[in-house]
Amino acid sequence: MTGAAMSLTAALRGVFIVLLSVSVVQSQNGWGVTYTSTQICAVKGSSVEIRCTYTYPPRINNETIEVQKRLWFTKLQQDVPVDLKTDPNYDARVEYYFFRNNSTLRITDLRESDSAQYKFRFETNYRSGRYTGSPGVTLLVTDAPIRHSVSVTLSGEIVEGSSVTLTCSSDAKPAANYTWYKEDDQKPLSKDSQLIFSSIQSSDAGEYYCTAVNDLGTKRTGHNIIIVNYAPKLPSVSVSPFAEIVEGSSVTLTCSSDANPAANYTWYKNNDRKPLSESFQLGFSSIQSSDSGVYYCKARNKLGMKTSRNKLLDVKYAPKFLSLSVSPSDEIVEGSPVNLICSSDANPAANYTWYKDNKVLSVGQQGVYHFIAIRLEDSGDYSCKSENVHGEANSTSLSVDVQYPPRLPSVSVSPSAEIVEGSSVTLTCSSDANPAANYTWYKEDDESPKASGQNFTITDIQPEHSGSYYCVAQNSRGYQNSILQLDVVAVKSVIIANIIRLSLVVLMLIPLFLLSIQIRKKKQANLHTGAGGPADMIQLDSHSVYENLSALKAFAASTDRQEGAGRSGVKSN
Repeated sequence: MTGAAMSLTAALRGVFIVLLSVSVVQSQNGWGVTYTSTQICAVKGSSVEIRCTYTYPPRINNETIEVQKRLWFTKLQQDVPVDLKTDPNYDARVEYYFFRNNSTLRITDLRESDSAQYKFRFETNYRSGRYTGSPGVTLLVTDAPIRHSVSVTLSGEIVEGSSVTLTCSSDAKPAANYTWYKEDDQKPLSKDSQLIFSSIQSSDAGEYYCTAVNDLGTKRTGHNIIIVNYAPKLPSVSVSPFAEIVEGSSVTLTCSSDANPAANYTWYKNNDRKPLSESFQLGFSSIQSSDSGVYYCKARNKLGMKTSRNKLLDVKYAPKFLSLSVSPSDEIVEGSPVNLICSSDANPAANYTWYKDNKVLSVGQQGVYHFIAIRLEDSGDYSCKSENVHGEANSTSLSVDVQYPPRLPSVSVSPSAEIVEGSSVTLTCSSDANPAANYTWYKEDDESPKASGQNFTITDIQPEHSGSYYCVAQNSRGYQNSILQLDVVAVKSVIIANIIRLSLVVLMLIPLFLLSIQIRKKKQANLHTGAGGPADMIQLDSHSVYENLSALKAFAASTDRQEGAGRSGVKSN
């Protein structure tokens, strides 16, 4: 009951008869109207109450059913029920009371013309959701003598926590005794003309009546509905479906609170003060991972406001936003610690598979692949895969290039034979390094560089070029060096050596020449004598001469090699 202070008076004057039959239930597929009686007889000038209970399905095809219109009627106009409140014959004499799914029609100052069949009708938001309880309740109004009356007075709007008094009075002679009851409970609440609630609660709402008893008989009032208005109770939040919430599915949050008058609802997320919805439901047709968070609702009416407890929405989804990175992000140096980091957004948390050059390295929950001291052989193309029960994602490959200082350089000289004054000589230095090494040539005891680059060429080489040369291979990670010994032979020395060698050869050839002449003479002499023995001797001596010549040539070549080796050499450090 709302609005300004009002007075509800149910008067029972004279004799009235209430004929109660079994309750009449009119229902079909969950739609129905139940009347508490089929016939009522009342006295002219008194008041009467006709009651019913109505039902309807809460949902049809996932659509929430809500009652939009309720009325009582006795006649139709162009097949449309005429609301009693708009019927001029009932002007200011008709009142409706609604409590939950109960409806009460109260008609005051009854007239004999009010005798009729009364029906209740309700209409919902569903396209065919209109229902009339037939055949209804038959009211018969008669003009009977008045003997005494009983009345109940209730003033003002009732708010939870306020003090409320129900008063029962009668003009009966002799004076009556009073008893108060609630609804159909036969247990007396009070045996006094007043029923007092010092701090009325929402649970006290309901239908009350009193009886007046004296020596002449018993009278009882009609049912008087007490509607207690109260602020919303703690709202409850439910999630549908109740199962695990997966990205892309349809989800509905529902907020409900016990309140009178009915509460209005507002939805919020996290600590954002901007409302998401002003309905009792918050729906997601295709929920996303970004919709995860804490939700709550506020229920509000004119008497107050209440906030629900937080409700966590945890949306599950496959890995996404996969990234692969390396730390440190700049150059990777041999021997340093290195982390490969594979990260993705996933719920539940993802497992990771690591690959090098398309071969599996490891599988587990770690999104970090760690090198305590990275090595040259760890260079290569790395990738990772992130997966959970809802799907997987694969990264692009990441190239790991391990840098290291130059290895010990190798040095060489070209040509590799004896280095003679005036010739051209090239010194070459090479080293394995990353990044590639730069080369610088130095001569021992000389701090100024002789050349830059892998090759150092000396044209028209001179004896003063003899000495130790070393190359330095250097990059941003370090350096190494190797030494090469260079000996240059002067032209004069070469000539003298050749003269000596030639002289030795000539001196060795003279005896051979003389021996050859002697053998030839003996051969001629033997031809004249015809003897076989001397000829064989000559043949043997010729073979000996040939062996001596070969030995002499080998000696000369060995002498040349020994002299050349003494004049040039290479060393490395």
